[in-house]
Amino acid sequence: MFYRRMFSALAAVVLVAAAAFSFSVSAEGSEGKSAARKVRVEVPMNLAILVQDDLVSRVGNELGVTREFIRAMPPGSQVMIGYITSGTLQVRQPFTTDLDRAARALRMPVGSTSASAYNPYVEVIEALKSFGMQRGPNGVLLISDGLDISRGFDVSSAGHTLDLERAIREANRRNVAVYSFYAPSVGLTSHSHVAASFGQSSLNRLSEETGGKAYFQGTTGFVTFDSYFDRLRQTLNEQYGRAS
Repeated sequence: MFYRRMFSALAAVVLVAAAAFSFSVSAEGSEGKSAARKVRVEVPMNLAILVQDDLVSRVGNELGVTREFIRAMPPGSQVMIGYITSGTLQVRQPFTTDLDRAARALRMPVGSTSASAYNPYVEVIEALKSFGMQRGPNGVLLISDGLDISRGFDVSSAGHTLDLERAIREANRRNVAVYSFYAPSVGLTSHSHVAASFGQSSLNRLSEETGGKAYFQGTTGFVTFDSYFDRLRQTLNEQYGRAS
């Protein structure tokens, strides 16, 4: 009898613990789903993603998280994929509502000085011409080192070069906010803190003066784009979600 009572008591304890564990997992799952909903972009938008083709090879490791961001955009969004390479804009995917197709248009950057442009801003201006009468917010996501050496490497002009000024004016004229992710190129910004600072200063000004935001993690490069995309989602929702 004693053992029977002890067994019954133990069984009751196990059942209570199991129920508590189940509730905890369920609650955590609900919180996780809720958190996931919070970080999704809430409002459809038109986004041109531009990748500088001479960025360091580590950028290739971020293709997965970039594709996830594209595929998770809300229905009705339009995405364009372009690469800034050797002074030209290579459009791999014009604006499309097929988000999976846009995600698959991403490729590894060339990661060589043979693909280096003197600066990314001429190609940003070219990409801005792709924005027409699309409905919804317009944005560019520029993944670049931001360095403009088209007229020499002059630190005194950091953030105030001619093509940068033109890109800001054109983006504002077309009502396009420019968001930027800093990553070093295989050129100067991969081994010069001064060059990296110069590029980041330019990206920051481009983004701030067009209604976007620049994201970077110091002048030594980056670890992953995960935190960049988390902050970008939050920024987009703060800018456009409340107005919807």
